[in-house]
Amino acid sequence: MVEPRAAAAQIDAVTHTPTAPDSQVLPRRLALLLPAALAACSQPAVAQRGLPDFADLAERVLPAVVSIQTTSRERATPDPRRGPLDRGRRGQLVQGAGSGFIVEPSGVVVTNGHVVGEATRVTVTTQDGTEYPARVVGVDELTDIALLRITPRAPLAAVSLGVSQTLRVGQWVLAAGNPFGLGGSVTSGIVSARGRDIGAGPFDDFIQTDAPINPGNSGGPLFNMAGEVIGINTAIYSPSGASAGIGFAVPSDLARPVVESLLRDGRVDRGWLGVSVADADEQGRGRRGAVIMGVERGSPAARAGLRQGDLVTALNGEAVATSRALVRGVAGLPPGETVRLTLSRGGRNQEVAVQIGRRPDPP
Repeated sequence: MVEPRAAAAQIDAVTHTPTAPDSQVLPRRLALLLPAALAACSQPAVAQRGLPDFADLAERVLPAVVSIQTTSRERATPDPRRGPLDRGRRGQLVQGAGSGFIVEPSGVVVTNGHVVGEATRVTVTTQDGTEYPARVVGVDELTDIALLRITPRAPLAAVSLGVSQTLRVGQWVLAAGNPFGLGGSVTSGIVSARGRDIGAGPFDDFIQTDAPINPGNSGGPLFNMAGEVIGINTAIYSPSGASAGIGFAVPSDLARPVVESLLRDGRVDRGWLGVSVADADEQGRGRRGAVIMGVERGSPAARAGLRQGDLVTALNGEAVATSRALVRGVAGLPPGETVRLTLSRGGRNQEVAVQIGRRPDPP
């Protein structure tokens, strides 16, 4: 997570909020907000005409929304002035909080990967206050999705992933989760944009919403008016770390196959070439594509004879306009599949068959 800085707006993962707000600060803040709230209530009822009532929706979906508490060990910074035994000491325990939602009554919970991170202990709390120790089933870092499992005594309320492809800009949405450790909170807004690329990775395809999302909301669901999860709240754009009206959610269509893979195998196997690439137009090539900047020894690309300087313009006949498009296209393929790369080398176009490898686990 990037720590928020007040000086400049930035993209922040929204998690690791203290599990309990300051008992003295919170009442003062509420007191300051009270006059504004009373003034809003005194406005004529006609001002609310035409707006949706989210009460029934919230009552229906909240039982499947959970709060997540984590304990992890802070990495100690070595001090060269101390002895070797002291340098190896472990960091202090750090508490974090996030959100999630139940997708199977047996106790399968979806959240963000950065919520659980390197946690040594994960606890899931349901809406009725019941706490369950949770096991991390798997994490997919490229989409920032994690799967947890808890063992309830009886079937739990669950929600389903909807179809995000049908979303339209301007549609109403409801965000639910555990902002600032408060738990059981909902906010409403609209879909502000689709297909946002915020520089988080090759699978950036975020839903942007103005529904208030704050630290602790990470991993929580974004619902459509039918009560289906159409996004997983993941990041905010903010100068302060709190909601500024621009939040981002992983679309359900991207999350669904990841959740299925994690549930089935505990991991997501992604394709890998073993090259570093850059955009062709940024390299002065005068055409679009992905320029190979380096080839890892022993990688699938090396075995296929790819070279530094090759310009990849198509993958299995589909045009590749950017380096991100190539990385995303290859990552979405199953390891072992043979693909056809169209590339330009020395001014001549040619096609090369490459057997895709399995993307190595991050160090």
